[in-house]
Amino acid sequence: MFPTVEHHRSIINFIFLFPLLFTFAVTVIIPLMLGIFYSFTDWNGIRITEFVGFSNYTSMFKDPAFVWSVLLTFLFVIFNMILVNLVGFCLALLCTTKLKAVNFFRASYFLPNLIGGIVLGYIWQFVFNNVLVQITSDMMGMHNSILAKTNTAFAAIIVVYIWQYAGYIMLIYVTGLTTVPKDVLEASSIDGANALTTLFQIKIPMIASTITICTFLTLTSAFKQFDVNMALTNGTGSVADFMGSYLSNGTQMLALNIYNTAISKNNYALGQAKAVLFFIILACVSIIQVRISNKKEVEM
Repeated sequence: MFPTVEHHRSIINFIFLFPLLFTFAVTVIIPLMLGIFYSFTDWNGIRITEFVGFSNYTSMFKDPAFVWSVLLTFLFVIFNMILVNLVGFCLALLCTTKLKAVNFFRASYFLPNLIGGIVLGYIWQFVFNNVLVQITSDMMGMHNSILAKTNTAFAAIIVVYIWQYAGYIMLIYVTGLTTVPKDVLEASSIDGANALTTLFQIKIPMIASTITICTFLTLTSAFKQFDVNMALTNGTGSVADFMGSYLSNGTQMLALNIYNTAISKNNYALGQAKAVLFFIILACVSIIQVRISNKKEVEM
């Protein structure tokens, strides 16, 4: 019996999909499974001598520095989800007007996103520790850098992240705003709708899917913040009393905490357990956010 057309098509589809599926399995699925297995052992990066069960998971919740980094990461995500989307949307509104040289402004706002996080962190570290200190000392007699205190250093990380990422989110909002039908905007203008009414009643509801995408991107990116955090403060910052302990890593977020645990402290198994928990938190929060956003899209 000769092979059917559907059989040949299945073979062709498999041939085209195999490289992608193989790459995804090798780079994502297999490392994830191995990471979950290593988190239940005393893996030191080379060999395993003992299966320790859930001891890595229980010990990390007893670590005040880790708990603090989780809480700090959630706070960072909340601030940045709101501020990055707000700034990016406002820039998109500005860049979809009939201003002259609007393409120049789009490129200028997007430019910080092209700078690597490590380089960006060191540039802003110089600005905060030298330029701003010089300005404030001349004008107000203040000689301390804002990176010297935990609260202001955390605010500085937020500012740098917004400065880097808002331009990228702006481009996505620009794409969404330019897809709003012009005849709808013209009809609303004829009906006497002002700029605010057009914005909140027409533009925002019609780009609900774009808002969902931007919210998801800012959520996942903020959770995985590492390079700017390491380059700008390296997680340093004093916390006088948290869970009965003094902390010297008051600006250390979750990704940097995992890195320091595995690499700096050479505790790969514990670091892997933290990474597994990080994956679970990020997956759950992302699914919840997408579901809520999709529900809002339907309501709009």
